[in-house]
This record gives sequence, C-alpha cells and structure tokens, in this order.
Amino acid sequence: MEFQPASSFPPLRLLIIGAHPDDCEYHAGGLATYYRQFGHVVKMVSVTNGQAGHHEQPGPRLAARRRQEFAAACAVIGAECEVGTQPDGELLPTLENRLWLIRLIRRFRPDLVLTHRPNDYHPDHRYTSQLVQDAAYLVTVPAIASDVPHLPRDPVICYLPDEFQKPYPFRAEVAIDVGPVVSTILEMLHCHQSQFYEWLPYNTGQLHCVPREDAARRQWLAEQILPRLRRQAERFRDLLIQVYGPQHGARVEYAEVFEPCEYGAPLDEATKERLFGFIWHSARNKVADPSQGTTIAQTFVW
Repeated sequence: MEFQPASSFPPLRLLIIGAHPDDCEYHAGGLATYYRQFGHVVKMVSVTNGQAGHHEQPGPRLAARRRQEFAAACAVIGAECEVGTQPDGELLPTLENRLWLIRLIRRFRPDLVLTHRPNDYHPDHRYTSQLVQDAAYLVTVPAIASDVPHLPRDPVICYLPDEFQKPYPFRAEVAIDVGPVVSTILEMLHCHQSQFYEWLPYNTGQLHCVPREDAARRQWLAEQILPRLRRQAERFRDLLIQVYGPQHGARVEYAEVFEPCEYGAPLDEATKERLFGFIWHSARNKVADPSQGTTIAQTFVW
C-alpha cells in the first residue's frame, strides 16, 4: 500500500478497540485504510484472545492462530495491533480490565477511539464497550493508573455500526464512502481464515457453501460482506449526500458509518472536519467516475 505523506500537522492517531481479533477490520477497515493512506497512525486492539471462535480447534492453538491472522490483517495497511489476554467469551468489565484499558489508551494517545455499542448480541462486545466508557474520563485523571502519564483531554469516541433496534437504533453522524478501498477491506478480512471460511460459516449453517480454491473463496467472502456495506450506504444516504454533495453522495455504493459516544470529547463540526474531512475533501477533488464502485465490486483484483 502506498501512503501519502502527512501534512505539516502531527499525524492523527486512530485507535480501534474490538472484542475479538476480526472486529476492528469488519466494522472500520475502510476508515483505517484511509487513515493509513494519508499517513496517519492506526492501532487495532482485540480485548479478548479469540480462543472460543471455532467448532473444531478452540483453546490456546486457536488463540495463537487468531493472533497471527490479526497481525496479518493489520499488516495489509501497516497498522499496529495488540491482542489482550482475556479469554474469548468470558470478558467482564472488572477494575483490572479497566485499568489495563486506561493504560493502553494513554500509551497510544489517540485522537479518535472506535468501539462497539453497549447494546449488542455478544457479551464480549457489550463489555468491551462498557470498559471503554468506564475508561473514557479516567484517562485524564492523574491519580488513576499513575504509572502511565494521563492524557490532557479525552479523545473523541465513536461507536461501530450495527443493525440492532433496541433500546434505540444506531444513529450515525459520520459516513464514509468506502467503495474506493473495499478491496483492501476484503483483503484484511481474507486474512481471518479461521473465522470467515470456517467458524462463521459453521455457526450459520453455511460451511458446505465455502469454496476450496482461493479465488473462489475471495469472491464468496465479498458476497457475504458487501451487502452489509451497501445497506449502510442506503440507510444513511442523506448523511452521505450531506458530506459528499448530491452527485457523489447519491452514487455511493458502500459505506462505513459511526455514532459519537457522549463520554468522549464532543464531535462538533470542527472536530469532524479534523478527523474525517481529509477523506471527504479528497473524494470531492477527484474526477467523478460513476462506474468506480461497481468496477471494484465486480473485479476484486486484490
């Protein structure tokens, strides 16, 4: 991947905190790719070790395999990565875990943190969100975890997207056209062989549908992933038009979207411009190519 040099300002720092080794790329791989393309710093974190996500080989062997898959996925865009020691499926929002996360956030010094919403089907997702919320203010308190210097202010925190409706549906305030980088998203997810070609198909009764050949697997993966990104574009079409303009916004095929968390720094218009504006402006400045999204989606030249 080629990176554009950062501006005269310090590079932005994006921290994505997922519960499992594939959560970050699944929900925000496009944004992470853009950040790296523009010379910014990205770190992806899995709070748990992923050792429960398989029907045939759970335990330490799987944890080691998933750590390698996660590292390979992050290497696609040159992102940093870290995997926690908490057992998959057993995460709790304890004081010990809170202090671990406070230290992790402080050491990275993020401008923007992304994580799950607190209402989600998986307890690890819910408790990861809870831990981030619990750490949000305390990262600025010197007396807490005093062995690591505190942050002068909270970072912005946003939630990763989902389709759950209760207690309230996802409310995006940021939308990104990921059509130009969708092949990179798929390349990162392709690194998670244990998940997308083994465990998740088994868990959803589709294991018999997974092709054996690599090229066919990539095409099959795209067929599983792209509809979700397309639904997000349709669901938040008005927001895409607002940030990209009517011509570009109306033809965005694949989108990633994010909802601000009230416990982080305010996501006002100036902050949106600082954290996401370089992506929006770059798209506006390019020559319009109405076939771009379709071409990427159909060819999958990785």
